[in-house]
Amino acid sequence: MKKTPMILQLALILFCIMAIPTAVLTWYSGSQIIQNSEAAIGESTLAGLNANRRLNENALANLAQDTSRLAATNIFDRIRSFETYDEINANYNNVSLALSVTKELLNLNRRVDGVYSSFFVLEDSDYVFSTDSSITTLARYEPIGWITEALKGRRGISGVWVPRKLASGENVVSYVYPLNRLSTTTRGVIVVNMKESQIGKYLHATEVGDSNYLLLDAAGTVISFNDRSMLLSDSRKLPFLQEILNQEASEGYTFRKLEGKRTVYAWSRSSLSGWWNVSWSSMDELMTKSREMQGNIILLTGAIIVLGTLLAIFLATWLSRPLRQLVQTIRSKIDVGVVNKNELAFLDLAFKRMQEEEESLFQLLQEREQDTRSLAVHRLLRGEIPARITEVFPHACYIVVVVSIDQYRRYVGHTNVETRSYHRYLLSAKYESLFPDAIVARSVYHNEGCMVIVLNYAPEEGEENGSLVHQALEEVRDQSLELLEHSVTVGVSELADAPERVALRLFEAMEVIKRRMIKGAGSIMYWHDEEDNSRKYVDSESSERRILNFLDAGDLAGIFKELQSIRSQISAEDNISYDNIMFIYYQLMGATIKHLRENHLGTGRMIMGRGNVYSILAAMDTLDELEEYLYDFYCEIVQCLDRSAHETNYAQRIMEYLKQHYREEIVFGDMAKQIGISYSYMRKLVYEQTGSSMIDFVNQLRIEQAKELLLDSGLTIKQIAAEVGYANVQSFNRFFRKYEGMPPSGYKSAKSKSS
Repeated sequence: MKKTPMILQLALILFCIMAIPTAVLTWYSGSQIIQNSEAAIGESTLAGLNANRRLNENALANLAQDTSRLAATNIFDRIRSFETYDEINANYNNVSLALSVTKELLNLNRRVDGVYSSFFVLEDSDYVFSTDSSITTLARYEPIGWITEALKGRRGISGVWVPRKLASGENVVSYVYPLNRLSTTTRGVIVVNMKESQIGKYLHATEVGDSNYLLLDAAGTVISFNDRSMLLSDSRKLPFLQEILNQEASEGYTFRKLEGKRTVYAWSRSSLSGWWNVSWSSMDELMTKSREMQGNIILLTGAIIVLGTLLAIFLATWLSRPLRQLVQTIRSKIDVGVVNKNELAFLDLAFKRMQEEEESLFQLLQEREQDTRSLAVHRLLRGEIPARITEVFPHACYIVVVVSIDQYRRYVGHTNVETRSYHRYLLSAKYESLFPDAIVARSVYHNEGCMVIVLNYAPEEGEENGSLVHQALEEVRDQSLELLEHSVTVGVSELADAPERVALRLFEAMEVIKRRMIKGAGSIMYWHDEEDNSRKYVDSESSERRILNFLDAGDLAGIFKELQSIRSQISAEDNISYDNIMFIYYQLMGATIKHLRENHLGTGRMIMGRGNVYSILAAMDTLDELEEYLYDFYCEIVQCLDRSAHETNYAQRIMEYLKQHYREEIVFGDMAKQIGISYSYMRKLVYEQTGSSMIDFVNQLRIEQAKELLLDSGLTIKQIAAEVGYANVQSFNRFFRKYEGMPPSGYKSAKSKSS
């Protein structure tokens, strides 16, 4: 693309600007036409479906009303006393009454189109009144056992509709209406059978094209459908019916692909019966005009794109002329080393090179300026007066602030070098932005865990800036805690009225930081002149003696009480120095270590495992940390002394046992049980006492005894081997060579010559 001539690029851009929106607009308008047409068809289909549903519901409702009116008459009361078919045929009067019931059922059939038949069954009787078989016994009529099952889910006094197939093969929807106590005391059931084909006529009343209509009951059973073989079957076997029946909406429409054709499905659920009315129609016939309109729009769009292409080429030639002239001018004056590139790529590379040179120069100037300021601050803190200091610190008054990270060793343990460097960079930039505009603030990293901020302002603004400085220092403390997730202590020096005194103010601020030993971490403290002779020296020699006595007794409570006493004594003195505090704890630690070395040799390894305890004490910031560390230290010592006493007793017994039985074949497991400890613990004790394993120690005892026998007895080597516990001479020779570096015979000869 970078080698394509600019005219062609510009022409392509203009073409895309015109052609793409036109194509998108055409596609969008066409799709909107299709969508709107489909939406209109869907709404129309749903409206027709609802009309058919209401027509069908009205017909069924009229039939149900006529049935309930018939039940409300006294026609059935006349035959209530006839319990058997024989009673009806007993005389002419009884037959006349029965025929009047049949006549009313026939009248009921005539009121609504499509009624196939109807019948009435008196409760506890053996006969039935019907319009298809007149008066007959139940044994000769079709089975009516299904009526009981149909009435199980009935609610209220209305009847229920049941789709079924008669014995004659006719598919009907039967309306089952039991007589109720409100209208008559007679007990029985009226059943009216509406033809399924009549219901189909209602459903197809507004049918258009190749539409299909389907009536389902609440359980999804097919009541009426074009395909007669599907009647009374599960409708979920039909495409997309399961999806429609799972819809939460009671009515709606959707579009699906059926046998390669786009089809609109509409559904409506009756709120009265819970029946589903479903229809589907092919969209191909309905969308013919919409698709013709869409094709015409596409042809028109193609013509517009062709004309737009010609216009784009003309505009590209006209618009690119000034740019091509600019490129020719730059190439004639500057060699940027660009070949085989078009005009746009040439200008892009030329301007990028200019921008890189500008950014490089600007970055270099910034680094030099920052380095100059940092160097000036460091020199000023060392007591040197840098040249052109007024450019960095233009005012006469200075204050030095030291921000020290509390528990710095813990902070270092939780972070790596890169993270700490990143924190220093962020804090340095953040500190300088927290102070008011009237105060010049310069921040540098001083030493482990300490940042130094040099504040510079005019003398006449000192009182006004006092409260603002304190607010800024509180912000420094809070921002540091948020970034580091570690508290900081802030030390503030007195005012210096000349740059030569800044180094002294740094010393003051560092001394102030030491006060957190008493005041605690996270404080902001200011320097105040103190006379050295006003500081009282505190001695804790008596507490040391009591702590050592408690240590020998294993009394941790007493040790903790004395540590608290030392801390209380230190806290009670307002002017006690940091050096005095550290001297007290150094002296206590030194006395403890000396006491342990003189009286409890076994604790040396534990003390060595803690590293340099004096460096650890020096790194602690507060009395809380010192007290906690020393208490843990004494707890570990007491536990070690208690454990050493038991281990020493077991170790002595082990050594005595091995020295008495080394000539025998020792089973170490049995030996451990005899002493009363585990085998692994016994191995540990032997290694701590001798520096060797138990097998090596036993062999060393045997070899030492063998050396004496070689020199002082006349026994043979085989006899000596058996005497010290070896089963054969070969084993004795191997172990003797391992520990002495020569065979037994060589050792005896060497000692004989030397004597």
